Amino acid sequence: MGKKIVILNGSPRPKGNTSGLVKAFTQGAEEAGNTVETFVLDRMNIHGCKGCFGGGKNIDSPCVQKDDMDKIYPAYREADVVVFASPLYYWNLSGQLKTVIDRLFAIAECDANYQSPVKACVLLMAAGDHDFEDVTRYYNGFIKKIGWKNLGTILAGGINNIGDIDGKPALEEARKIGLSI
Repeated sequence: MGKKIVILNGSPRPKGNTSGLVKAFTQGAEEAGNTVETFVLDRMNIHGCKGCFGGGKNIDSPCVQKDDMDKIYPAYREADVVVFASPLYYWNLSGQLKTVIDRLFAIAECDANYQSPVKACVLLMAAGDHDFEDVTRYYNGFIKKIGWKNLGTILAGGINNIGDIDGKPALEEARKIGLSI
């Protein structure tokens, strides 16, 4: 039986290099019999976390803010695997993706001990640079704190312009990670 996979695509470029990684991963994951739902975060109306600790009262709409996160929360709750996809911005995740990660805390607020639901995850990143040290430190620290298992990381450096990823090994690596789930 296939897994439910949610992809949080933090790239603002719908035909960009990060989206190429997402497409390759999705192809592999669907070939393996999984169900994939992708959220293109830049096209959504999602506000930053208020840090109010007022969420967690309604599992279907756990945050006090009512915006497009209400589309993500149910899919996130049901997902077995969460894929974080982002270009490298200032040596970290894009603001679009980081905002959603912050807002996922409202789901943890539904638990008396503020525990996030345990998931497996994947990181897909594209960048003109090759310096992923800071973002991988953040990602690995984050998933360790919430108890998630990393199923794979693709860090495709040296690809800046739209289409630079075409023909690169990172696409096949992303497909193989998807296929392995």
